[in-house]
Amino acid sequence: MNDRASGVADVVRTHYTITDLAREFDITTRAIRFYEDQGLLAPTREGSGGLRRIYTPRDRTRLKLTLRGKRLGFSLLEIKQLLDLYESPGDTLPQLTAFLDSLASQRQVLERQLEDLTATLAELDQYEAQCRTLLANHREPSTA
Repeated sequence: MNDRASGVADVVRTHYTITDLAREFDITTRAIRFYEDQGLLAPTREGSGGLRRIYTPRDRTRLKLTLRGKRLGFSLLEIKQLLDLYESPGDTLPQLTAFLDSLASQRQVLERQLEDLTATLAELDQYEAQCRTLLANHREPSTA
C-alpha cells in the first residue's frame, strides 16, 4: 500500500541527488550535468572534492521548466533568460512582458514550421498518388 492510500502525508523533500532527478524526469545524468554547465541548475557540492551534487527544490523546478521549455521549442539560452527573469525580484510587469514576447516569437516559429510540414505532406501525397498510378499501370496486362 502506498503512502497516499494509507493516509500518510507526502514528505516535502529538501534535496535531491542527480540520480533522483534523472529517474524522475527520465533523462540522463549527463543531460543534467549539461544543464548545470549551461547555468540552468546550481547544485551545491558535498563529499570528498565536492564530487556529490545536491539539488534543491528550486533546482528541481528549474529542471522541470527547462524540459518543458525544450518541448515548446525554446533554446536553452531563452529558457535560462526566462528562468532568471522570473526569479529576479521586483516588478513582475517586465517579466510578464518578456515572457509574452518570447511566447509570441516561438508561436511564429512553430506556425512557420507547421506551414512547411503541411506543404511537405501535400507534396508527399502527390508523389504517392503518382507512384500508385504508375504501379497500377505497370501491373495491367498489355493488350497487343
